[in-house]
Amino acid sequence: MSEFLQQLDPVSLLSITLITATPLTLAALGGMMCERSGVVNIALEGIMLTGAFIGYAVAFFTHNLWIGVAAAVLSGMIIASLHAVLSISLLVDQIVSGMVINIMAVGITGVFYRTYLESATSAGPGTLPHWNVPVLSSIPVIGPIFFENQFVTYAMLVLILVVHFVLFRTVWGLRTRACGEHPRAAETAGINVHFVRYVNVITSGALAGLGGAYFSLQQIGNFLPNMTGGRGYIALAAMIFGKWTPVGAFGASLLFSGSDQIGSRMQSVFHVQIPLQFLGMLPYLLTIVVLAGAMGRAIAPAAVGRPYKKE
Repeated sequence: MSEFLQQLDPVSLLSITLITATPLTLAALGGMMCERSGVVNIALEGIMLTGAFIGYAVAFFTHNLWIGVAAAVLSGMIIASLHAVLSISLLVDQIVSGMVINIMAVGITGVFYRTYLESATSAGPGTLPHWNVPVLSSIPVIGPIFFENQFVTYAMLVLILVVHFVLFRTVWGLRTRACGEHPRAAETAGINVHFVRYVNVITSGALAGLGGAYFSLQQIGNFLPNMTGGRGYIALAAMIFGKWTPVGAFGASLLFSGSDQIGSRMQSVFHVQIPLQFLGMLPYLLTIVVLAGAMGRAIAPAAVGRPYKKE
């Protein structure tokens, strides 16, 4: 048993699981802010991909990773603003608006990458530095998992607490949830439903844009076409499985990323004779199973996905 655990290296497995759950959690938090206010944001995938590209491109040309991270967040907010205008002001179907943005993001980032970055000869910006938190990083087991990470992962851990506090402990959170449950009653009580929804959708873009920066500026220090690989959709599944709560979404994100890492560990450490493509399917298959089981139990905000028109 001890030899098995030594080969599995649970501390390393948990550490990489937390790291790879970073973009899922950030996108799930963004989707939660949207849906709690009554707007479905299928565009999380496209926002993350755009954030990954813009963040890398800006860091590449400015030679500054931190400017790249800021640009990724800003680009996410801009794309989310487009989704907000289409779905809130123009009353376009929210699913259609999100899918259009996803398709647009794949095309535009791919074209610009091949045109301006693929053949570039200068060195890339590298990756964000690792920060070991003094004292805390030396704690056995917990230290290597939580306190030896890079910026986006630390930001994700902090934002889980921030989003929970904002949604469930502030007046803004109460107004957000009111707009997602009964916008007409919220408007009657003096809440500007459109304003609340705009702010939450744009905030979701900032969170997903930061998640996109993880791929290009923290994980590999480069951009690859369609590098998000459907993580935005898995993040929506994590949000649903987590019952529209930050802690629940974080736990679901760990579950999905953990299944991916266990598959990789089985292949590389235990030499399981299963094609790599089948092991790569694990998080997506788990997403389908989880959604099938969660749909009957998880209760979405009552007015989510319904356009609201002022009288």
